[in-house]
Amino acid sequence: MSSDAQWSEIIPDLKASGWVDLSERDAIYKEFSFKNFNQAFSFMSHVALQAEKMNHHPEWFNVYNKVQITLTSHDCGGLTKRDMRLAKFIEKAAASM
Repeated sequence: MSSDAQWSEIIPDLKASGWVDLSERDAIYKEFSFKNFNQAFSFMSHVALQAEKMNHHPEWFNVYNKVQITLTSHDCGGLTKRDMRLAKFIEKAAASM
């Protein structure tokens, strides 16, 4: 799913909201900023519950109010529709914080 045509066809809304295609691997990335650590942790907890339901877990890194997320499907060797669904869920979760 790594071609530019597929990327722009499937997730233009995610790209518009700040997700970027990583050139060094078949993955998408975004950094989120929150008011404080509690809000960032609440966001991560909300996403973690959905990720567990989907059996699709993000690569992420958190320092204080920042959460960096990379999505890719390791078992498939790159981006899949699961990544797109989880990214859309992540966007909704961030908007609700």
